[in-house]
This record gives sequence, structure tokens and C-alpha cells, in this order.
Amino acid sequence: MTRQLHLGLFIYPGAHHIAGWRHPSTPAASVTGLDFYRDVAQLAERGKFDLFFVGDTLFTREKDGRFFGRQTTSNLDPVSLLSVLSSVTTKLGLVGTLSTTYHEPYEIAAKYATLDHLSGGRAGWNVVTTWEDKASLNFSREQAMAKADRYVRGREFIDVCTSLWDSIDDGAAGFLRDPAHVHPVAHHGDSFAVSGALPVPRPVQGWPVLVQAGGSPPGLEFAALVAEAVFTAQTDFEIARAFRASTHDRMARYGRRPDEVVIMPGLSPLLGSTEAEAQRLEQELGDLVHPEVGIWMLSENLGFSLYDRDPDDLLPVDEIRAAKKPTANADMLLTNAARQKLTISGSARLIARSRAHHSFVGTPEQLADLMERWLLGGACDGFNVMPPYFPQQLSVFVEQVVPELQRRGLFREDYEGNTLREHLGLARPEPGRFQRMLKHVPA
Repeated sequence: MTRQLHLGLFIYPGAHHIAGWRHPSTPAASVTGLDFYRDVAQLAERGKFDLFFVGDTLFTREKDGRFFGRQTTSNLDPVSLLSVLSSVTTKLGLVGTLSTTYHEPYEIAAKYATLDHLSGGRAGWNVVTTWEDKASLNFSREQAMAKADRYVRGREFIDVCTSLWDSIDDGAAGFLRDPAHVHPVAHHGDSFAVSGALPVPRPVQGWPVLVQAGGSPPGLEFAALVAEAVFTAQTDFEIARAFRASTHDRMARYGRRPDEVVIMPGLSPLLGSTEAEAQRLEQELGDLVHPEVGIWMLSENLGFSLYDRDPDDLLPVDEIRAAKKPTANADMLLTNAARQKLTISGSARLIARSRAHHSFVGTPEQLADLMERWLLGGACDGFNVMPPYFPQQLSVFVEQVVPELQRRGLFREDYEGNTLREHLGLARPEPGRFQRMLKHVPA
């Protein structure tokens, strides 16, 4: 049987393209209006998407207050939004980001268990450790934790959360509980001390689906231990194939099989009925980018100030790498810029288009060709779709790309299950599974 794609919809306030919110077809109230999120989620469900993914931001993305009015700066709380959307969808998986660095495991375990029950088993948690110093300033800290420390804390965080989800036996719900089916947690670790059972019954899925998106070496190791889905930024077929293979190799060290994870690179498609129309739309969006915002976004992503440079100069790739070790996404951007000999302004336009993810400009049929090659060539298990602007580009994807994928036998005609785990082909975890995997972690 031909492998089939998994599809996620990655929602971003206003649009994924940094100027997409300025496009005439983007609803003005899309950042905070429930109608927008409801309509987009229902459109994704009509397209049989596996999941709807919303990120989280723990600080306002601006530079000295200069860019309000030139870009979107608002984010709704992901779990609150997904809880509302659970009442207006019936099959679509609901994945939200929350940080292990700025929350407590008891709190997060209860939130996602609640969402899983309210949605009938459709919850997923994108686990992040949050590296930005700006976030720490909002949580009574002067700077972010060191990377290694963040991931050690994150591993203990998952240990506690999974123990809490396992603290009530399956079926032991209702007003009264048999004490024999309650297993209080007694955790006393380096970062957390938790005693007691969760007040929420065991999630419908056992645990919400655990997602991870970090690309650094500690992040990749964390994914091998924790992740059941990996959201990744990959722009090159061969590199993506090697990434998927290396993820499987790492998982084996923890006693895990390749079929226990779904790898979904980000894909930002700009679609037109012809190549010429798609290219016209690309130029149209590029013209809407405020130059100052483009340079700001590039500087923020690279961790290197380019404000005082001539935008027509080549991006100083070697200088940037020498100044500070780049993040995985920044390194990918620098590699692409060097290969294409991009200027600073050209690099800014590139990152404005796809936020370092795979950017595609063309027709629905050409996009289906690309997706088929990546899937059957072993470069991915699916894609996290990132429309440059909403809802028009998502509508084109649902109405034209999805039927083409279905015609080729690469995507489901209808949902075959009800839970996110069923959509992704993931087994329901047995109690204590994570603790058994931890035994493989070197001391």
C-alpha cells in the first residue's frame, strides 16, 4: 500500500508571510476574532487535515516599540483557543505550544488532560523549552536558562506530566473513585517536587500526542526520547531525508521504533492557477513588506544586528557565524543565503516569506508533485502547511491540492478514526512507558 501523507495546519496570527496580514483578502479582525479561527479550523477539517497547530509567544515581538502598526504582534493563549475550537470541530486534532521552562508540570498536565476530554481525544502538546531572553524578563528572570539546563528540566517535566496522566487508571472516572485505581505521584527531582494524583481522569488518548520542534543537538536528542510528532524546518530534500533517518537512529537508542514518530516539515505554499499568477502573488506580497520590519525579522532570527548595514550588500554569512553560534534554523538560513548569494534585503524577503521553512511558489499540481516526492522518497511523513495568508490560500489548498493528493492515493478520503493518535497512526501509551524509556538515558 502506498504511504499516505499526514497534514497539519500551522495557524499564525494574520498570516505566515510577514506582510500577509496586509493582503486585501485577510480579514481585519483575524488576530483576535473567534469567527476567523472557527472558519479556518472548519475549513481544515473539511480538507481532512490531521491537526490544527497554534504556537505560543511569551513576549511581544517588536524592537524598542518601533514596529507596532507595521506587523502583527498579538497571540491568543493556545489552550484557551483550542478549547473553544473543540466545540466547533469533531475530528480535527488540536495541538498547542506551551513551555516547560515557564510553567509547572501539574498545571500543564491538567490543562492538556482537560483539552483531551473536551475534544474527545484530539489534544496534542508542542513541547518547547523557550530560548529567548525576552521571555525570561516576563517571568522574573534576567535571562534564559542555559540550553543544556532547559532540556534537562524539560525531560523531568515530561516525566512528571506522564506520571500524572498515568496516576488514574483508565475508566476510573466519575464522582467517586476506587482508591485501588488511583496512584499518587511522589516525585522529588532536581526541578520539581510533586505529590498526589491528577484531579482530571486519564486522558482519552492516554496522553495527549507529544510534539517537539527543536533543531539543536539537545533538541534532537530530546525529540528522540519524547516526540511522537516532530515539526521541523527543512528546505532541501536530501537534508530532510538524512534528518528523518538520523531521528530514527536516535530513537533506537531509547528502545523506540520509527513508526512511533511522525516527521512533518513546515511548508509554506503560495498557489496560483498558473506559475505566472503564483509569481505575481509572490511579488505582490513582497511589495507589502515594510523594509524596516524585514531587516528586523532577519536580525532577530540570526541574532545579529543588520540595522546599520546597506541592504544591497551581500548577507555577511561568515561574520554572523563567527560572532555567535547560530540556532539550527538560523544556520539553515545562512546556508541558503550563501548558496544563492543573497543580499541582506533578499534574505529579509526570503525569511518574510516562510520564516525559514520550505517556501513553494507554483500551481496545485506542482505542489502535489513536490509533496509526493518528499513522502515516497523518505524525506518526511507529512507536512505542516503554513499558508502565506488566510483564508484564501488555505481554500486553494483544500479545494485543489487535497483532491489531487487523494487522486494519487497519497491522502485519506475521509477520517478513519476519531482521535489525533488514530489520525497519525500512533499507539495509545501504556502507563509507565516514558519512565521505561528513561532507563536508556545515560546517567
